[in-house]
This record gives sequence, structure tokens and C-alpha cells, in this order.
Amino acid sequence: MAEYDLSKTIIPYLDRHLAFPLLAHLREASLFPTEEVIAAQYALAKGTNMFDYASSLFEQIYPGEKAPSEFDEKRTNAVSTNERLQLEAQAVLDVIQNPDVAQALRQDKNQNLQYLKDNYNLTLEQITALYTFGQFQYSYGNYTGAADYLYHFRVLSTDNDLNNSAHWGKLASDILTGRWDVALEELNTLREAIDSRTSSSLLASASANANNLQEPALAQLHSRTWLVHWSLFVYFNHPEGRTLLLETFLSPSYLNTIQTSCPWVLRYLAAAAILSRKAAAGVASAAAATPLSSRVRHAIKEVVKVIQMEEYQYHDPVTSFLKELYIEFDFEAAQRELTLAEEVVGDDFFLSEFKDEFLDNARYLISEAYCRIHQKIDIANLSERLNLSPEEGEKWIVNLIRETRMGADAKIDLEKNVIEINRPPLPVYQNAVRTQALGVAIARSGQGVPAAGPKTDQPVQAVTVN
Repeated sequence: MAEYDLSKTIIPYLDRHLAFPLLAHLREASLFPTEEVIAAQYALAKGTNMFDYASSLFEQIYPGEKAPSEFDEKRTNAVSTNERLQLEAQAVLDVIQNPDVAQALRQDKNQNLQYLKDNYNLTLEQITALYTFGQFQYSYGNYTGAADYLYHFRVLSTDNDLNNSAHWGKLASDILTGRWDVALEELNTLREAIDSRTSSSLLASASANANNLQEPALAQLHSRTWLVHWSLFVYFNHPEGRTLLLETFLSPSYLNTIQTSCPWVLRYLAAAAILSRKAAAGVASAAAATPLSSRVRHAIKEVVKVIQMEEYQYHDPVTSFLKELYIEFDFEAAQRELTLAEEVVGDDFFLSEFKDEFLDNARYLISEAYCRIHQKIDIANLSERLNLSPEEGEKWIVNLIRETRMGADAKIDLEKNVIEINRPPLPVYQNAVRTQALGVAIARSGQGVPAAGPKTDQPVQAVTVN
């Protein structure tokens, strides 16, 4: 399944330290030759201050050879640099962590800087030592220390460029230490900072050069593109991440970013929509107890539209599954795509932990759609479409009907091994989608392609995506 791996596509939008977990996953998944992955790890590691790690990778690539002597020289320099930067940063921390100073600091950064200068002779240049030391800590893998120093720097600094850099560094540090609640707060803060660059301010900053009028907007697009990729770490690890991903990625500005700069992110948008579908449809669960926004409840509908629009740019088994189910109304093709999608999800760094949940929700989507266009459903036939054995399918379908709102309309006849769906007739204005679904089935029959269900199944309902 290496052809569907997105690591090579995503890594250029990540900091090199964020790329290490992806490469480690590739080694475990064995999607590519091990020596190629180790070479990629070494190429990244030798640009950091993680010399021991880089040396171990070198020895794996070149067994029996000694690591380059330059590593020893760089290690010696790094130790002395670390000691010097630590002394400079600690001098600043000793002042700002003084209880009297902490009480005197206010929201106004300029006022705080003046107070620190007047009372403790601290200048902005000295405060920048916190940033420099935090950045150095990050370079050799002390992400907890880096997060602390960058946070303290950002509280005091008025340097917009360094503050922006500290934002990204703090987010990366929180991600790499697995502090997902803190990382989510940092992600939201950074997103607000990027989104708050209004058109007027952007144009004002570019007014010195008429040829550069579009550059601020382009920079904003680039920032959003990077943020989309970094946010995948948070959204696929935080307990509420999938719902939050839908809220963010389906907003106009970020949906436009995905369509313009990174259409491959549609895989994660589609996966999040599928993973959130049961809660959005009212399945009895703890997740359903939390009110969902209209954007999340109708996420499948919106995602399907985007998939159809952007298919010329990007598609994979995950997006194709939704396309076959809701655009082509082809249950057999959806079944085939789901089989592939299961492997793709299982191999994907961000999605692999959700493989079973993804499959369960995808089966729910197939069942929901199938039940809506048929009045009498053969359980064995539906089980086949869910890639389940008849016994597994019967148990799964019975549990699904019990857990969902389908139970009010469905009656199971175990003797005949069928499900009978009894719903009030749809209003006339809703019959358009039903006509489309049946038209597709008739067209396939005319072309010698089997229709969506056996002759015993009686189509009566339209496929609608709530």
C-alpha cells in the first residue's frame, strides 16, 4: 500500500523534529525498504544537535564504520553553547519568577518591559536569551524545556517575528511531549493569530510596494497550509480532535486552503467525518451527549461535495468510498473501496489507531444508506456488503438497529433472515435523490452491471446524507 502513503507529501510541511515520528512509523509499517527510511532519518537528524541519535543511524547505514569526527566536534561546541545560553536565560528567569515581579507585571508588554528595565536593568535583548535557549533546547530534543522557555519569552517579548517563531516552536514542543490539551490551546491561539490578519492590515503592510499587494494574503495561505498539517497531530490524538477537525477544516477559509494548497488532506477530512458519523447520527454513546454543531452533523454531506469537486486533484480509497456510496450509489464499489481503505487507514500514521473505529463507522454508513433505499433487506446480502460473515453480520446489524434511531422503523424477521423497514412516505420534494439512486441502478442493469441489491430487496427510500 506504499502508493497511498502520504508521508513524503506531508513531511515538507513539517518541522524536521515532527517528521521523526512519521519516519519511525514507516519503519514499523515496512511500507518502504528499511535502509531508505533510515537514510531519511539520518538526513534529518544530522541537521540537529541530536548527535548520539545521528551517530547511531550512521552506524546502521554503514555497519562497521565509525561515525564522522565532525559529530564529536559539534557535540563539544554544543555543550559549551548550552552552558552559556543557560546562564543567560537563567538570569532572566530569576527576575521574572520573583514573586514581587510576577505581581507587578501587567497585560501591557511595553509597560512590563519598562518596569523590568527601570527596576532590574533587563532589556529586550536580554529577554531574547529565553528564546535563544528555548530554540537550542529544542534542537537537541529537550522539548519540555523548550516549551517552558519559549512560553516565558512570549509572555514578555514585543518582537512580532520572534513571537511568531516561538508560537510554532511551543506548538511543536507540546506535540512532541504529547501534552494534547496544552497543544490544542496553542494550536487555537496560533490559528487566531493567523486568521486575525485582516485584509486591511495585510494591505497596509504591503502598501510600500504595489507589486507586493498579494504577498501578505499569500503568506497567510502558506501559514494556514502549515497549520493544517501540524494540526493533524493534535486532532488525531486529542479526545475531541475529530470533531474539532471538522469544525476547523470545513470553515470557508481552511476548506479553501485545503482545496488550493493541500488537497491530500481530504483523506483526513473524510476520515474524521466517517469517524464522527455515529455520534452525528444520534447513536447512543458518551460522545453523543455533547451537543454537535450543524457543521459536524452535516459533515458527510459537505465532505462528499468537496470530494466530488476535487477528485481531479486527489482521491484515494478513503475518499472514493464516500464517492461510491453517496455519489455513484454503487454499494459493490463502495465495498471494494472500503476493503482498500481499511488497509490505507491501518498504515497511515495519523489514522492507524482508529482502524477498527473507522471500519465500524463505515459499515454504519453502508447500512444506513442501504436501509434507506430498500424496504426489505436480506441480512446475508447486507452482511456481504459489510465484508462480514453471515453470523458476524447478523449480530452487527441487530446491535446497530438497537443502538440507533433505525430501531423505530426496522423490524427484524430472523426466520426469514430479513429486515423490514417501515417509514412514512417521503415528501414529494425529497424524491429527487431517490430517483437518482434508482436511475443509477437501472442504468447499471442496462449495461449488464448488477444493481445494488438482489431481486428480493425492494427499493423504496432515497439515499440522503443528514
